[in-house]
Amino acid sequence: MVADYQIVLLLVLPLISAALITFFFRKLHKIAVGISVFSSMACAAIAFIAITTWNVEPVHREITWLTFGSLNITLGYYLNSTSAVLLFVVTFVGFLIHLFAVEYSEHDESRARFFGALSLFMFSMTGIVLSSNLIMMFFFWELVGFCSYMLIGHYQFKDSAGKAANKAFIVNRIGDFGFLIGIIWCWWQYGTVDLVALEAQADTLVTGIGLLLFCGVLGKSAQMPLHVWLPDAMEGPTPVSALIHAATMVAAGVFLMCRVFFIFSVEALDIIAWVGAITAIFAGISAITQNDIKKILAYSTLSQLGYMVAAFAIGTIAAHGDTNYGVGAALFHLTTHAFFKALLFLGAGSIIHATHHEQNIFKMGGLAARMPITFVTFSIGYLALTGFPLLSGFWSKESILAVAQEENAAIFYILLIGAGVTAFYMTRLWIKVFLGTPKTDYVAEAKETSWVMTLPLIILSVFALLAGYQFIYPAGLVPALHGSIPHPEGAMKMWLPIISIAVAVVGYILAALLYRANAEKDFLEDKLPAVFKFINARLWFDEIYAFYVNRIQQPIANAISLIDLAVIGGLGMRGSAGGVGLLGLIVRMLTTGSVHHYVYWFAVGLILCGAVVFGFAK
Repeated sequence: MVADYQIVLLLVLPLISAALITFFFRKLHKIAVGISVFSSMACAAIAFIAITTWNVEPVHREITWLTFGSLNITLGYYLNSTSAVLLFVVTFVGFLIHLFAVEYSEHDESRARFFGALSLFMFSMTGIVLSSNLIMMFFFWELVGFCSYMLIGHYQFKDSAGKAANKAFIVNRIGDFGFLIGIIWCWWQYGTVDLVALEAQADTLVTGIGLLLFCGVLGKSAQMPLHVWLPDAMEGPTPVSALIHAATMVAAGVFLMCRVFFIFSVEALDIIAWVGAITAIFAGISAITQNDIKKILAYSTLSQLGYMVAAFAIGTIAAHGDTNYGVGAALFHLTTHAFFKALLFLGAGSIIHATHHEQNIFKMGGLAARMPITFVTFSIGYLALTGFPLLSGFWSKESILAVAQEENAAIFYILLIGAGVTAFYMTRLWIKVFLGTPKTDYVAEAKETSWVMTLPLIILSVFALLAGYQFIYPAGLVPALHGSIPHPEGAMKMWLPIISIAVAVVGYILAALLYRANAEKDFLEDKLPAVFKFINARLWFDEIYAFYVNRIQQPIANAISLIDLAVIGGLGMRGSAGGVGLLGLIVRMLTTGSVHHYVYWFAVGLILCGAVVFGFAK
């Protein structure tokens, strides 16, 4: 049985760690690192003990915090099979990433601030997982967004990092605004935002509520059209990319859908399924032309999140009150993806650290011999991501394809093609990084990192190999999690894995034929420049958003600001005194100090004087 003190410790320990580092140890880097790592290790141990001793019965505890009329805002936790899965992923993967970051950040002058932000993020993410109601979840949801902003912009000397942090923060606020309206509508419709009470009362489904809650998913899980922040977020330290943008934060959106699956109507789910499928194929194709190792993995994350979103929606439509295999398939892939994608990002971090922060794959090469542990572990992650038979990614991706094949043929073929695209761009990356000869002196001098960085790679590679079996066979590492992810018995056709493996093999072979290890230029860029430019434009989403902000939104905002200042704050509030102030404002606008402007105003004055004189003369 899960004890209340275990849940309290899971929340309090990282919060205490963040507070201690912020208020007492900001300049004592080694102590700050030790506190943060110990906190993450303790949380991983407590979560493991809690889950392994849990009897799988849902645990719901809450106390009333505030009351506004008929609205009771409660504080509490709700542990069921869905939250248990993500709790295990967040704490375990979080600890390994903390360990990896110890050496990765050794030369960082703001090391204490970095680990303090990591601890605050762990507190926030654990809060999302355990929240018993939507208002409490939204509080932690926003706190996670704030932590993401701090960690993406950690390198304050990089202007690009600051811009990426702002972009992530603003884009997520757009999605979160819809999420908040959905919560308000949910309370208005059902009279509660408690998750247990909602599941019992949500017999009349409102499409608008589901779509508004899904807005939060669009932001956090970076689904189209709010996907633009995630690739730019790679400006942050690589451990941040692994923790926030591969294993945990971006998974929060998928977790939210699985947490409130009962509230989505069929009409909302139809839209969600297509958003996921389109994101999956679009992001996969976009990865083909990227040269930055972290951005390739970022677009891969977008694509895999699209798989999870599509699987959830399709399976939930098909459930009709029965066992929801959509939730099962989405959670299954969320779990395996957390392990092998964290492995890939940390492997990339090991490479970047060893090559003096080189991130262009076309400047690498020959690292298989120079970094053997990183090579082997990264290769396991690469094969798991591409669905290589019997690895963790194979089982979870096949469960998604099985659900799609049963329920929606069009989306099934999109996801199947996406599997081939994944194999193609990941093989391209693998060839350019590990085979051939080094392209720069730093790469030629690269050597394997220390055990502090390689140990997390080894552990994660074991899970990338075997995590799929945890949810297939009862005698897994965490028996309580078996059965938390339902799977359709006998639903997978024998020909389905054969076809998906064949599609992946086509991707492997095609990439091997097109991308030579020692080639200094991208094949598509060299031979098919028009195709390369079109793919690399990524449908001009960033350009469209920039045009809207600069040419439409900003002028409107300036006009509203002027009206507020001159009319509402001027004449409206202060009468004649406001009119005098408005006149003074206009006069100040004329006195710019520019001779050219004065010449123009002088000409305007002459014209007006002439008009008056000739008018009177007439």
